[in-house]
Amino acid sequence: MKKEIVMAALALGMTACSTGVSEHQNPFLLESYGTPNEIPPFELFTLDDYKEGILKGLEEQKAEIQAIIDNAEEPTFENTIVAMDQSGKLLNKVTGVFFSLTSSDSNEEFQALEAELAPLMTKHSDDINLNEKLFARVKAVYEKKDELGLDKEQMKLLENTYKGFVRSGANLSDEDKAKLRELNTKLSELTLKFDQNLLHETNNTYVTVETKEELEGLPEANIQRAAELAKQIGQEGKYTFNMQRPSCNPVLQYCKNRDLRKKVYEAYYNRGNQDNEWNNREVAKQVFQLRLEKAKLFGYKSAADMILDNNRMAKTPDKVYDLLMSIWTPAVKKANEEIADIKEEIKKDGFDFEPEGWDYMYYSSRAKAAKFDIDEAKVAEYFETSAVQKGVFYVANKLYGLTFEEKTKDYPSYNSTTTAWDVKDKDGKLIAIFYSDYFPRDGKGAGAWCGGFRGQSYKDGERVIPIVTNVCNFTAPSADKPGLQNLDDVETMWHEFGHALNSFFGDVHYEGVGGNELEFVELPSQINEHWAFEPEVLKVYAKHYQTGEVIPQELLDKVDASGKYGQGFATTELMAASLVDMDLHCLTEIPADFDVMKFEEKMMAERGIPRQILPRYRVTNFSHIMGGYNAGYYGYTWSAVLDSDAFQAFKETGDIFNQEMAQKFRTYVLAPGGIDDGMTMYQNFRGKDANSDAYLKDRGLK
Repeated sequence: MKKEIVMAALALGMTACSTGVSEHQNPFLLESYGTPNEIPPFELFTLDDYKEGILKGLEEQKAEIQAIIDNAEEPTFENTIVAMDQSGKLLNKVTGVFFSLTSSDSNEEFQALEAELAPLMTKHSDDINLNEKLFARVKAVYEKKDELGLDKEQMKLLENTYKGFVRSGANLSDEDKAKLRELNTKLSELTLKFDQNLLHETNNTYVTVETKEELEGLPEANIQRAAELAKQIGQEGKYTFNMQRPSCNPVLQYCKNRDLRKKVYEAYYNRGNQDNEWNNREVAKQVFQLRLEKAKLFGYKSAADMILDNNRMAKTPDKVYDLLMSIWTPAVKKANEEIADIKEEIKKDGFDFEPEGWDYMYYSSRAKAAKFDIDEAKVAEYFETSAVQKGVFYVANKLYGLTFEEKTKDYPSYNSTTTAWDVKDKDGKLIAIFYSDYFPRDGKGAGAWCGGFRGQSYKDGERVIPIVTNVCNFTAPSADKPGLQNLDDVETMWHEFGHALNSFFGDVHYEGVGGNELEFVELPSQINEHWAFEPEVLKVYAKHYQTGEVIPQELLDKVDASGKYGQGFATTELMAASLVDMDLHCLTEIPADFDVMKFEEKMMAERGIPRQILPRYRVTNFSHIMGGYNAGYYGYTWSAVLDSDAFQAFKETGDIFNQEMAQKFRTYVLAPGGIDDGMTMYQNFRGKDANSDAYLKDRGLK
């Protein structure tokens, strides 16, 4: 199929030559890609295509908005609200591809173009949101909302559109609007700089050792990958680790070499905090200053007050702190118990030093092995990447009737390591295209996320299927082993696929109602994790990569028994990051000499965090709070309370694959986008509010 696409492009080029037109035609500007299901023909795009497409997309939407303003007819829901919602199709088409690739398959040229386009995109958004004549039409429709006979989805679109204008500054004075434009432009430039600095630091920060003897305890597959990386950067014969988690985490978990653990630990946690051109301390400080200034422009005392008041379930900082601190105390208590275990392991080695952060994973793994007689490296042999994915697909089939057909050879691909899938509903109808992209590479950001090249929509009354991606950084295959995943990576795959399910089933008619409150967004992903380690599910997919043997019941029992061990550390580092995020956004004044790292250290010390634990992300590499999770990292915890309670709904039926419950979850949580607020959607599914009991029990904190 790729060959057919290329031949079609060549044919277009020859036709163009015969008429004196340039050979290359920008695929974005053609009426159709000519590909299966209109999947972007990634291999045909040039950098100029992206730039031309975005610039033309900006121009087209500007004209579409002007046409709405110039419409002499009285403002109506159709000619104003729906017309706005449907504007910018070309821009969305191009940016859906471009911004997905800037995070998953980027390079210096992409980053330079991103930096060039960012201020233009910000100005374009402000030109729409701050247009007084456009807002006057929206307001006129909004003020008549109760007379229009709108259905629930239409009413939500109208409310979202109106409130979006207000939150974007439509009611500000001309002077304040000009100030807001300036703030938005600066914030756009700074957050982009932060992300690009972090991408460089993650992929280009190396720790290298000379000899294999320095890697005692590290699994052979990881040693081979370290040798391969050293060769790639011109250090053949040595062993190198970068700051992607699949590279550096095994060092922290398995290496006996304490000095090496320290070097890797400090390099990872100090990304963006080194004295070099990619330092993010000043960048982060300026972001928080500008966000505070923006909040005060709108009459709020802090950035957190403004952010939480706008489309968040929590609404106020006090409610967030109440949640986080209710978990902080039992989490720290459990973490200190784990530290006592670590000290015992240190004594077994004949040492009496106080454990540090770089000792935690190493000795915690040993303590876990001693307590539960479990070897995590042996456990990973039952979790080969494709087998885990088969388990994910199995549960999606059991719950929702979905089937998956690999189409990699038939569909365009943006990187040779990705796999393409048709996703079909229980009636056999195609409902989505799915790309799984699981292994690290240069140009890919750290971490894991669910994205997409096209969202679900409607055209001429027909549902346009989404093109969804899961982008992760799992342990890659080595010379003699496939990619074998630890339990954290297994959980991550299930998590991101939960987001994908949300995208597969989305069924809304307007783009403006497609999203949920931040806290609700993580419910579909986090509930999906619960099936990963259920015994009857593990027996289906947890098979030894060499023998095909199903994970033995004895090992299964050990995995189950040890599942809650380490939750003190994991929950404390998560709460710490969430608290620092809130602390920074709750500031009402930020002095010129403010140091984000000293502030983080001060706030953690005041709360009594164990010295061996750092926040999951330090401020200078906390990419979540530079994007959509600013004053919102707590959302993972808020959602965790919901997902634990929601999974109980399945448990209470005595069948984790209960079809009636799965259909309710699809109907009330996965499909309707943001037509209702999150709490209403949850109550529609569960029949009551959630409580935190199941969450605390799941983590062994109660």
